[in-house]
Amino acid sequence: MTPRSREPQASPAPPPVATPADARRLADSMLDTMNALLAVIERETELVRAGKIREGMSLEKQKSELSRRYAGAINHFKNSKTYMTQSTPELLAALQRHHDVFRAMLQVNLTVLATAHAVSEGIVRGVNAEAQRRSVPQTYTASGQRSAPPRQHTSPIAVSRSL
Repeated sequence: MTPRSREPQASPAPPPVATPADARRLADSMLDTMNALLAVIERETELVRAGKIREGMSLEKQKSELSRRYAGAINHFKNSKTYMTQSTPELLAALQRHHDVFRAMLQVNLTVLATAHAVSEGIVRGVNAEAQRRSVPQTYTASGQRSAPPRQHTSPIAVSRSL
């Protein structure tokens, strides 16, 4: 068995919708997936804002599955957009409005995650700087100022990424 054969195979794209009922089912499926994904993202945002990173990380599997379903629905929608533009423009407009809200909420989530990442990186850098400061002898220059430790005397710290 080659490494390539172990990779999951992409499922073939479903045929484009051809009836208003199919278009409605596709729209409902997309709305359900977006709503479920939004619920998980909102929960993750709440947990990260509250500093409960471990609990937020526990939503990763569910978020990944919903994201995969959403990407599949988007591909199906792209294949069906021509028909939906001509036959169900009001449905298309409703999907667009919902998608705009979805994008805005996703942006809030990404901002919270980026902030949490920046804060944690700042903490780790601060801990490293303090550890380096304590491990290097304090010396002074001829003018009485503290001298910075030479780069070759600093050592990196190791951080375990598993919680």
